[in-house]
Formats: sequence, structure tokens, C-alpha cells
Amino acid sequence: MSDKQVPIGSGFGAHTTADEVLAGLDLSGKRVIVTGGHSGLGLETTRALAGAGAQVTIGARSIEAARRAVAGIDGVEIDRLDLSNLESVRVFAERLVASGRSIDILINSAGIMACPETRVGDGWEAQFATNHLGHFALVNRLWPAISPGARIVAVSSGGHHNSAIRWEDVQFETGYDKWRAYGQSKTANALFAVHLDRLGRDTGIRAFSLHPGKILTPLQRHLAKEEMVSAGWIDADGNPIDPTFKTPFQGAATQVWAATSPQLDGMGGLYCEDCDIAIRATVGEPGGVSDHAADPEEAARLWILSARLTGIDAFAAYA
Repeated sequence: MSDKQVPIGSGFGAHTTADEVLAGLDLSGKRVIVTGGHSGLGLETTRALAGAGAQVTIGARSIEAARRAVAGIDGVEIDRLDLSNLESVRVFAERLVASGRSIDILINSAGIMACPETRVGDGWEAQFATNHLGHFALVNRLWPAISPGARIVAVSSGGHHNSAIRWEDVQFETGYDKWRAYGQSKTANALFAVHLDRLGRDTGIRAFSLHPGKILTPLQRHLAKEEMVSAGWIDADGNPIDPTFKTPFQGAATQVWAATSPQLDGMGGLYCEDCDIAIRATVGEPGGVSDHAADPEEAARLWILSARLTGIDAFAAYA
């Protein structure tokens, strides 16, 4: 079997913006869900998709904060969603399904990064729970409303290189490392797209994951200024100094491309970056997707674990 994890020459790149990706595309009549669509890359994703005519529903923990953020953007509605709370996920999804409206695009953009050790749910490590399990439960509960031919996009990160799934200690019960925990959660995002695509492709529902690039957004809220200075991201005054960092407009482009581009028709289960399909990662070289984040067997194993932890699997009857 040939490896489909190969760039297609999209014509876009690291400096492409979300608006440039959408140039010439009319999304009128399309229903889009964006988790965290009022902050950071999620906000730019919402703005760009709504600007192309889509009707966007934002899932946000704070309705008030989301309203302030999207004020002036037409075609946007907000509903309460806390991905670290499975009851909140259930209520959010049930409202959407009950509305009778179908979903054409679902972008799992919300997330947390490098937070202090925090436990949610049944003692779950917060990054794995919020970034992966919450989105896993959300997609499975929304499945009855997802249209044939829809696209589901999981926002992963180059941070996935930091850790495969730690099967012996997924919840970091024997020692917490904030960056390895973040890396594991981002690997989980990528593996989720791999297996979801396998389950959904017979109905034309395709899934992708991606690395948006390095961007200064509220995602860094848990990092001390000194840590970012030491990493070479910003100077002592807080100004960006790393030339590889993108603007939020550029950072949102890959998830918008994965969600809408006709160049990806008939494809799925792939990891993207810089508005193209990513290469396989090479040790010592930047970029690409690590094998541990693209392995179908690892993806199937993670799906089983996630279904057990969350108590929801829309495909259980077909397993």
C-alpha cells in the first residue's frame, strides 16, 4: 500500500492566510462548528469561515467572553461547551442534534497547553482529557447530525513529536511532565483523525489533523514570560523574535484549508501543515508527522481506550 502522507503541491505555504485559502470559495448554506472559536486561531478560523458565508456555531466555556470576541462578525452563534466536562459536552451536542440542523464542517480547535498538573473527570490528566477526550466525546455525540460528505478537523501540533501515547501511564499518575503531557494529547488528536476517517469514509465523512505552526496566542497562558524568553520566542519586552512564528491569520490557514479545500476531495486520515499534506518526520529534521501519530493500529487502540473512558462510541454497533 502506498503512503498517502505526501505533499500534493497545494500552491499555498507557511505564509498563506485563512482568507487566501478561502478565496473564490462560497460557503453559503454550510453549517460549521468550531470549538474555541472565539480565541486565538479559533477566532481567526471563525472570522474567515463566516466571511465566506458559512453559519458558524462556537463552543465556548464563557458565553460572555465569546460574545465580546466575535462582536461584529455576522453569521455566528455561541453555545456553552466545556470540553473538560463530559456532561457539558453531552448537553451541547444534544442541543445541536435536537435542532435538526446538519453539520458540514467540525473543527476541533480548542485546547490547553503545558498547564500545571490538573485532574478533571475521573482523575484524568487535563491536557489529554480536554484536548482529546472532550473532542472524542463531542464528535461521537454529534455523529447523528454530521452530514455525509462532511469534514472533521482535529487541530494537533508539532508538539506531538514530544510523546507517543504512554500506554503504561496515559494519565501521568507516576510523574507529571507538562510538555510530554501536551505532546501525548496532540498525538491523540492526530490518531483520532486517522481512525475516525476509517470509520466515516464510507459515508464520505473525512477527517484530517494538522500542525497550525508556531503562533503567539492565549494558548501560552500557562507559560511564564521567562520561559518564552529562554526558548527564544520573545524578547525581554514580550516582542516576537522567532522568525518561524506565524501570525494568527497565517496560523488559522491550515485548519481552514483542511476543512474546505477541494484539493483534498477523496482524501482523509492525513496530517497537514503549511496548507499541504505533511511529510513523514525525519529524526533531526523539523516538521512532518511522526510515525507514532499516524499509525492505524495505535489509532484503533486509542479509539477503544477513549470509548471506554468516555462511555460513548457512535460506531460500537458496527465494530
